[in-house]
Amino acid sequence: MKRTPEPELMNDPAQAAAYARADFAEPHERFVSLFGERFPGLAIAGEVLDLGCGPADIAIRFARAHPRCRILGVDGAAAMLAEGERLIGAAGMIERIRLHAARLPVEELPGAPFDAVISNSLLHHLHEPQVLWSAVRRFARPGAPVFVMDLRRPSSPEAVEDLVKEYAAGEPAVLQRDFRHSLHAAFTPEEVEEQLRKAGLGFAVEAIGDRHLIVYGRV
Repeated sequence: MKRTPEPELMNDPAQAAAYARADFAEPHERFVSLFGERFPGLAIAGEVLDLGCGPADIAIRFARAHPRCRILGVDGAAAMLAEGERLIGAAGMIERIRLHAARLPVEELPGAPFDAVISNSLLHHLHEPQVLWSAVRRFARPGAPVFVMDLRRPSSPEAVEDLVKEYAAGEPAVLQRDFRHSLHAAFTPEEVEEQLRKAGLGFAVEAIGDRHLIVYGRV
């Protein structure tokens, strides 16, 4: 199935509110646990960059799992960041998680270089995926762990609809629509491996479950 890009930013307030209120506990907790499994015994104590942080749910969960780290969440959608500020305040994390409005590519970020870089569900939004890998190279400290998780594109439109029925049937219409579009916009593991070759990054790529892939390694 050919990739169909989707809009890079999710800036509609109703859309952002739906994401902030949706129950992503399972995949987001899995993100944190998979980081720990791929970097066993590693406790992050420095500055973490979360690229495409959205409403900051993963940043909050990651901060709880690594209580000595501080996180800069970056997103280009003002509506998402507004929801993130609300959730960070409710979680009591305002002194450990900062949010920064920026759209990749950017030349500078406050706090760079970072001791770890994480990103969830940003890659499939990008029309030019190299802007993510360039940001990793620019902002990660040498030796820093990098962990990226994203959807992977199914083989057919029918497979897309099966996944929408399996995982989003009970969700609001906006989330069902966006999940469908995101599956069409996602990359395959082979495409991500080619992106990494072009970027000069020797990270591992793994298919996880029935709809995700992870990318991980050290800069």
